[in-house]
Amino acid sequence: MDEFETAAQLQHWLRTHFPKENERHEWKAWHSLKSCIASRKGDDLVSYVSALANMEGGCVVIGAQDGSLAPSGIQDFAGYTAENVVHRVLGKTPGLPSLGLLVQELHARDTGAVVWLVHVPRHAPRELVLAHDKAWQRDGDSLVELRADRRQAILAEHLAGEDWSAVELPNATLDDLDEAAIAKAREKFFEKHQREDWAAQIRQWSAQRLLDKIGLTVNGRITRACLLLLGRRESATALLSPHPAEITWKLAAERVAEHFHPPFLLTTTDVAQCIRNPNIKLFPANELLAVTLPRYDTHTVLLEGLHNCLAHQDYAQGGRVVVEESVGLVRMINLGGFFDGQPDDYASGARTPERYRNERLAKAMAEVGMIDKVGFGIHDMVQAQRRRFLPLPDYEGSSPLRTVFNVYGQEIDENYSRWLMERTDLPIEHVLWLDRVQKKRKLDAAQVAELRRAGLIEGRSPKLYISAQLAVATGQEVEYLNQRRPDADDYKAALCKLLALGPQPRAKVDGLLLPKLQLWIPELAQRKEYIRVLLKEMSKEGRIQNIGGPTRAALWALTPNGESSHTKPHKTTPNNTQSK
Repeated sequence: MDEFETAAQLQHWLRTHFPKENERHEWKAWHSLKSCIASRKGDDLVSYVSALANMEGGCVVIGAQDGSLAPSGIQDFAGYTAENVVHRVLGKTPGLPSLGLLVQELHARDTGAVVWLVHVPRHAPRELVLAHDKAWQRDGDSLVELRADRRQAILAEHLAGEDWSAVELPNATLDDLDEAAIAKAREKFFEKHQREDWAAQIRQWSAQRLLDKIGLTVNGRITRACLLLLGRRESATALLSPHPAEITWKLAAERVAEHFHPPFLLTTTDVAQCIRNPNIKLFPANELLAVTLPRYDTHTVLLEGLHNCLAHQDYAQGGRVVVEESVGLVRMINLGGFFDGQPDDYASGARTPERYRNERLAKAMAEVGMIDKVGFGIHDMVQAQRRRFLPLPDYEGSSPLRTVFNVYGQEIDENYSRWLMERTDLPIEHVLWLDRVQKKRKLDAAQVAELRRAGLIEGRSPKLYISAQLAVATGQEVEYLNQRRPDADDYKAALCKLLALGPQPRAKVDGLLLPKLQLWIPELAQRKEYIRVLLKEMSKEGRIQNIGGPTRAALWALTPNGESSHTKPHKTTPNNTQSK
C-alpha cells in the first residue's frame, strides 16, 4: 500500500498522474464494491477494463470523486482485496492478458481514505477483450459496444515476426522482373555502398547475386517485395493476386485519375510528375526579392512520403495506395495505421524505428535509396517544409485502419506562417504545436500550457491565437487585436466620450459600439446583449444614468461622477471578463 500523509497530497498526486478522463483513464467514485466489479453490464469494472484494453490499456481510479479526484475512498470492499479482485476480473474478461493487470492501493493517513488504481494492459494482437460477452469501448462519458472500425483494426493488427513482403513466390522467376528496374536498382545500390571495398564489383554481379544482396530475393527465390519494386506489371499483378499492387492518383476537381503499377522503383517518379507543381512566390522577411520555387519539394517530400506509403502499406487488407490532389494540398493514403509510435516522435529525428510492418520491403527500399530507415524521413520532410515557409506536413485524418499523409503547397496564414518558419530558435515540438494552432486543430492541455508558459499563444481552447509578443514581432498588431476578446474598459471610455457631448438614446449608443464589437461577436443579438450588460454595469458603478424612460425611451447621460472620471475608466468588464 502506498501511503500519503494527507488526502490533499493524495488528490494532488492523482490529478498529476490522471489529469482527465479519456480512452486511457477512468474515474469512479464507488463507495461500495458490492455490485461494481462484475454485476452491472456496461457500468462495472470488468466493462471498463474491456474498454481500456481494447484501446491502448490504461487505468481505472476507484474511490475518487469524478472531476476533482478528491479521495472519498472505498468504504465497503465487499470481500474484495487488491489481490483477489485481479482473479475475479480475469475470470470475467476473456482475452485480457494477465501480465500487466494489477491493483495498486493508495491510502491517506489523515482521513483513512483508500483509493484503488486498476492498471489495465493493452489487448494482445488480434485479440478482443470481452466483458458480459461483448467487446466495449468508451464513447464520451459512457461505454458502447466496440465499433466496427475499431474491431477491424484490432483483428488486422500486425503480429510479431509476420512480414507479408518476405513471402517467397515459387512460380516467380527472373523473367518476371523488369530489366530497366534491375539496372536502376544496381545503380542505386552502388551509390549507397560506393565507399565499400567491394563496391567496384557490383557492376559485374549477376542479377541473382545483386538481388540477394539487396534483400529482394533469398538464394535466388523471388519475394513479394521483389515484385513490388522490380516486377513487370503483368507478372506482378498475376503473382501478387488477390493483393493489388497499385497506386492511384486522383484530381477530383478535373475528374481525372491514373493508376500506376510495378516496378515501383521506376513508376513512383511518374506518380510525382502527375502532381501539379507550378512555381510559387514567397516573401520571407528580411529579403528584398521574392523567392520563386516549385509548390512542392518533389524529392524530399513528395517521393519520400509516397515511398513511406509503399513501405508501410498493409497489403494483406487488399487495397491500393491513393494519392489525392486538390488546390494546394496532396493527401497520400495507405492502409494500416501509423506503425511503431506516433508521427511527432520522429519529427526531431531523435527516434529510430524499432520495427516495420514490411521489414524485407523496407530494408530493400533503403538499400536502393527510396526511404530512410533510421528515423530521419519524417524529420527531413518537416524541415523541408519549414525551410520553404509553408505549413508542416501532418497526419490528420489517420485512423487505426489507414494512414493519411498531408502535404501543403500554399500558405494558410501569410504572416503567421512567415513567423512560424523563420523562428529557427524554437524547439521542433513548439513548431509542430504552433503549426496545429495555425491549422485550427486541437492541442492537448499539456501542450497548450507549455506554449502559454513560453508566451507563444493566447485565448482559450479551442480558440487559440498568436500572442501579443509575437504579433508585434511579425507586424500582426491589428490581427492580434481583432482576434483577442474585447477590453470592456475601452468601450466604456468610448461611451463616456460620447455622453460627454450630451445625453444619447440607445440607438446612438448602438451606433457607436455595434461596429466595434462586430470583429469578435458576429451575431447582432449577442452584440446588443453585450451593450445592455455594459450599460447596466456602468449604471451600477454610478458613471451613467438613464434620464429618459424604460427600454426604447431610455436616454443615457453621464452622472456628475462620470463627468469627472470618464477619462479614467474603472477596471471592470461585463460578465466578469478580466481586462488586459
